[in-house]
Amino acid sequence: MPITKAAKKALRQNLGRKKRNLAKKRKVKTLQKTLKILTAERKSEEAKKLLPQIYKTIDKAAKTGAIKKNKAARKKSQAAKLFKTLSLQEK
Repeated sequence: MPITKAAKKALRQNLGRKKRNLAKKRKVKTLQKTLKILTAERKSEEAKKLLPQIYKTIDKAAKTGAIKKNKAARKKSQAAKLFKTLSLQEK
């Protein structure tokens, strides 16, 4: 347990940051699952609308440090690949 006043404040800050980072990660994960479900159901219009939202969320998470830059790039690439397979299936 922290003893000094500064250490107590640092602990509070760390807990707050952890909460925010987990929320951002959870949102990315949820959006990716949603895209996967839409792809499985072959709903290309909804998936097309969801893709920019996924990109935005991933970029924000990477910018704030919730996820690393390369992981963000990988997630965006996976989402694009998933969407591309859906568009290829329809043709």
